Amino acid sequence: MIGSPANSTTQLVSDLAGIVGAKRVLSKPFEKALYAKDASAIDPSSPGVIVLPETSEQVQACVRVAIAHGRAVTPRGSGTGLAGGAVPLNDPVVIVTSKMNRVLSVDVEERMAWVEPGVLNLDLSKAVRHHGLHYAPDPSSQQTCSIGGNVATNAGGPHCLAHGVTSAHIYALEVVMPSGDLVVLGGTAGDIPGYDIRGLMVGSEGTMGIVTKICVRLMANPPAIRTMLADFGSIREACDAVSSVIASGSLPAALEMMDANCIRAVENWAKAGLPLDAGAVLLIEIEGVPEGIEPTVAEVRRRCLESGARTVRVASTVEERALLWKARKSAFGAIANIKPDYYLHDAVVPRTKLTEVMEGVMEIADRHELIVLNVFHAGDGNLHPLLVFDGREPGIMHRVHEAGREIVELCIAAGGMLSGEHGIGLEKKDYLPLVFNDEEMNHQARIRSLFDPHNRFNPLKVLPSSATCGELRRVPEGAWI
Repeated sequence: MIGSPANSTTQLVSDLAGIVGAKRVLSKPFEKALYAKDASAIDPSSPGVIVLPETSEQVQACVRVAIAHGRAVTPRGSGTGLAGGAVPLNDPVVIVTSKMNRVLSVDVEERMAWVEPGVLNLDLSKAVRHHGLHYAPDPSSQQTCSIGGNVATNAGGPHCLAHGVTSAHIYALEVVMPSGDLVVLGGTAGDIPGYDIRGLMVGSEGTMGIVTKICVRLMANPPAIRTMLADFGSIREACDAVSSVIASGSLPAALEMMDANCIRAVENWAKAGLPLDAGAVLLIEIEGVPEGIEPTVAEVRRRCLESGARTVRVASTVEERALLWKARKSAFGAIANIKPDYYLHDAVVPRTKLTEVMEGVMEIADRHELIVLNVFHAGDGNLHPLLVFDGREPGIMHRVHEAGREIVELCIAAGGMLSGEHGIGLEKKDYLPLVFNDEEMNHQARIRSLFDPHNRFNPLKVLPSSATCGELRRVPEGAWI
């Protein structure tokens, strides 16, 4: 520890202000409260100092100052993360990249762009729309989540069924390492020789470095799109339809499901024409060329009807399509009409186990006297159960977390994985032993220590404290590094 905490913080603030200016260094109690948590259900913690750089060089200089002061570093984007990855621990320097929000260059011929990490996901597609291009990964929070945050958690989205999650759309990364060095990982010239360090960085949740520039892959806008809504009397029928559609070889661009509770919550807000008496609906999007898309639409319709769909409608206008997607992507906000709080889980299960797991999720919620809404990426088995509650109710958080734990265990027992796109963060790190044995976790800890031997970046995240690697030093919670 360098001096007393108070004196050390005063000098730290001064040193950071010398890099970014006094207005971009926040240390007052009410300012720190704004950055004490992310969008997860994890309790707020205590940031030491918040700094908002605007360039890669400023990020690098801020990291070096944090190192000199013996402080941990917590990277933060828009704060929309749902696993506690941006919750600050150990009074860290919180380096916020939201002011780094420029699209730096667009190469239309090569279909790539260099962007800063604070660029919002939807803004990137808007910026290249006039070129007939878009950025494919599209999380439901795409209006507010940043590309840097998407890289941190390897985010997905409805249209990742056909096109792949974030890692499939990143060519290269400029990164400030825990040593303070600035490096470029990956490249734009095809297959890069050597180990894929870029791939390691994507999904590392700020534990291996801070991404300061990103080279993204852009895709051509499809010449023809058909958006379909199929409604079913039960979740089982909808799940059967998912398996049947995928088995047919017709791979939709998106295949999303909403259950009855979610349908009612969304329709009461969005007025998208969702059938309020349905047990579940599938929102299906087909992309292709005008000459070939209609046979695929006909095959998907047939598969849905054979699985028990009551009706299958195809959006007839751009406005109708936009309204259906507004309903899907506004689901999390619409539940505020039911209860003020929710706990959103994220796990992946085999498509063949969807019905079994969905029924188990509803049984768990009923047993804990909780409301659950299900809206998720059915095509790739990425579940997002929403436990809806009022946090002011005495004892409610215990029931919510117990139900959440049982849902995770249910998904793993069905052959699933802990996360499809939200990451591990603080929320799920203690569940890793359900998936990996000690040796496997220790190998992951060794990889992390190669990047961050002093455990400076996002300490106590992702890996459980039981994962060790020889000289890797773990920092006790609340301690100074």
